[in-house]
Amino acid sequence: MLDNMPRGTICIEDLEIGMTRGLSKLITDRDIELFAEVSTDRNPVHLDDAYARDTIFEGRIAHGMLTAGLISAVIGEQLPGHGTVYLGQSLRFMAPVRPGDIVEAVVTVTAIDHAKRRVTLETHCSVGKTVVLKGEALVLAPSRKFD
Repeated sequence: MLDNMPRGTICIEDLEIGMTRGLSKLITDRDIELFAEVSTDRNPVHLDDAYARDTIFEGRIAHGMLTAGLISAVIGEQLPGHGTVYLGQSLRFMAPVRPGDIVEAVVTVTAIDHAKRRVTLETHCSVGKTVVLKGEALVLAPSRKFD
């Protein structure tokens, strides 16, 4: 990981609209191979150079959900962090991620429902100036009152 953000928990009582956290990660061949093994998604567009060259991508790409996993890492480790429970996530894949790309995942608080401990987060990933994934997450945030 190339991020320098603190790890831990930001309780709902301390969250504010506009708070942002993120991380950067170099996507390696090993990352793609490990994701294929864990997920059992062995689509050759991810693993086979010859096959992938003949696709619309003209080369191998990382699994979309590998990229989306970086959003999960930001949510689970930084914002809100430890103790957060995912309730939902929308994802739109905008462009491919390739081995050797550095992906930046960013999460921003857009709404807070203190009564229900629900937090809405804008989520996106980019490679350089290209947005490769965008979406929205709904999470149950940790609270000093209950956790």
